[in-house]
Amino acid sequence: MATIYFTRHGETFTNTKKLVCGAREVELTENGHEQAVALGKELKSKIESGEIKIDRIFYSPLSRAKLTALHISEITGIPAEEEALLIERNFGSFEDKSREAPEFRAALKTFAMSYGRESGGESNMRCAQRIYNLLDKLTEKSKKTGETYLLVAHNGLARVVNSYFYDMTNEEFGAFGITNCQLLEYEF
Repeated sequence: MATIYFTRHGETFTNTKKLVCGAREVELTENGHEQAVALGKELKSKIESGEIKIDRIFYSPLSRAKLTALHISEITGIPAEEEALLIERNFGSFEDKSREAPEFRAALKTFAMSYGRESGGESNMRCAQRIYNLLDKLTEKSKKTGETYLLVAHNGLARVVNSYFYDMTNEEFGAFGITNCQLLEYEF
């Protein structure tokens, strides 16, 4: 059975302010860099002990995920490659608004909601389509090669990845989230 790992990028300035940040560039904080280094060291230790195996890292093209992945790659020696499909969704009119705003919390549970189509927002449904397609592709590749992958991306995508492996109600989907550099493990 193949395994895939998922982590969210290190802390950003928008994370510290609890703001919605989708498909735009924001920098890691110093703490975010430290979180990525700490995860890299943790993974290296687990790999060396034989507890886990990771053959390749795929990361979002946004710099917060890219830098997190490159820290991990440098520490572990695992090759890292950009994957455009892992970009965070565009939250449209919700960008830079509070993550705790009732309107945003409600929108997370609405799968067809476009997050402000007029401002380039992406629906949960469209995001799920691209992430499910990527996971299908990685599943097939893993079956042929036996490779195990680490995806370095975003909290919005963590919900979608989790829904690929587990049935979730709309409320569970909207409430799901992970902390910066938290590691999730899934089996194909």
